[in-house]
Amino acid sequence: MQKNLALPHGTINLPAFFPDGTRGIVRSVDSFDLENCGVQGIVMNAYHMTSNPGQSVVKSFGGLNKFINWNRPILTDSGGFQVFSLIRENSKFGEIQDKQIVFKSEKTGEKMIFTPEKCIRSQFDYGSDIMMCLDYCTHPNDPFEINKKSVDITVKWGQRCKDEYNNLLKINAKKYENRPLIFGIIQGGNDKIMRKECADALIDTGFDGFGFGGWPLDENNNLTYDILAYTAEIMPDNLVKYAMGLGKPEEIVSCYKMGYNLFDCVIPTREARHNRLYIFNPEYNSIDDINLNGINKTGAQNFYEYHYITDDKHRRDSRPISNICDCHCCKNYSRAYLRHLAITGDSLANRLATVHNLRFYTMLMENL
Repeated sequence: MQKNLALPHGTINLPAFFPDGTRGIVRSVDSFDLENCGVQGIVMNAYHMTSNPGQSVVKSFGGLNKFINWNRPILTDSGGFQVFSLIRENSKFGEIQDKQIVFKSEKTGEKMIFTPEKCIRSQFDYGSDIMMCLDYCTHPNDPFEINKKSVDITVKWGQRCKDEYNNLLKINAKKYENRPLIFGIIQGGNDKIMRKECADALIDTGFDGFGFGGWPLDENNNLTYDILAYTAEIMPDNLVKYAMGLGKPEEIVSCYKMGYNLFDCVIPTREARHNRLYIFNPEYNSIDDINLNGINKTGAQNFYEYHYITDDKHRRDSRPISNICDCHCCKNYSRAYLRHLAITGDSLANRLATVHNLRFYTMLMENL
C-alpha cells in the first residue's frame, strides 16, 4: 500500500483524511487551525467555486491556495455529484447528454454547460494538487441500464479529461516542479462486472489514483461493503485508492482495511456545529493504546464514543474533552467552559468543537 504522495503543495502521508472545504471554507476554522490539527489537505468543489466567488476571481489570486491562505494540498472534486443530484431531484435543472451536461443554476436560472474539458480547465485555474475527472454518478438503486450508461459515459469522459489534462500540462510544464495529479472515478453501481469494465478502461487511460464512484451506503445507511471491497481490489495497489465521501470513524477503518487510503467527508465539522464531539474510548491512556482490530464487516465499534457538549452533567466538569487529545481545545479549555460557550450561543464553541473533531480524525489516521 502506498505510504505517501508527493504533490505540488507538499507531500502527504497516507492514509489521509481531507475535511470538506466545499466552497473554499472549512466552516468555523481557518488555515492555521487546520494546520495545528494536523490536517494535510482539503477537498473543495469546482462547481461551487465556479458559482461563487467565480473561476476568474480565484485565478486572479493565482489559485485557491493563495486565495484562502493555505500552503498545503487541495483536492478539487468536479462537482458532477452535486449537479447530478439536482437533476435527479428535478429534471427542470437540466439533462445529461452523451458529450456534456446541460444545467440550469438553481439560484439564477442561468444555463451552464459542463464538459470534461471545462472541468479540467477550471481545476488547472484553481491550482489543484489533485484533480477529479467528470463522471456520471449513479445511485445504488438505479437499474442496470442507468449503470451501464454511467460506465460508458464515465469511461469516455475520463479519456477526454485525461487528454485535456495532458494538453494543459504540456502548456504549463515550466510551472510545475511536481505536476498535479489526476484521478479517475470507477462507476458501475453494485454490479461487479460493470465495476471491472469501468476500472479496466480507466486503468488503460492512465490515472494517478482512483475514487469509488457512486453512493457508498445502502438504503439503511450501511456500507455497501462487498462492492466497496471489490472495487478496492481491482484498483492498482501502487496508486491512491480514494473512498469518496466516507465517513464515520468505523467506516473509515473498515475501508482502510479494504485498501483505501484517502478519505473525505463533512461529518466531523458538521457534527461539531451540532454540539456532538468524537472522543476515543476513555480507557485509553494514549493514542498508542487505541485498538482498531475489532472493526470489520459488521461495523462494530468500541474505540470511540460521543460527547454531547450541552449535557447538563458537564456544567462543573473541569476535565478536557479527551484525556489523550492534544488539540487546542483539549489543552486549554474544560468541558464546563465549552458547554458554557455552546449554551450562550457563542461562535467560539463551533470553532473549538471543530478543532477537536478534526484532530480526532487526524489522530485516527496517525493510528492507522
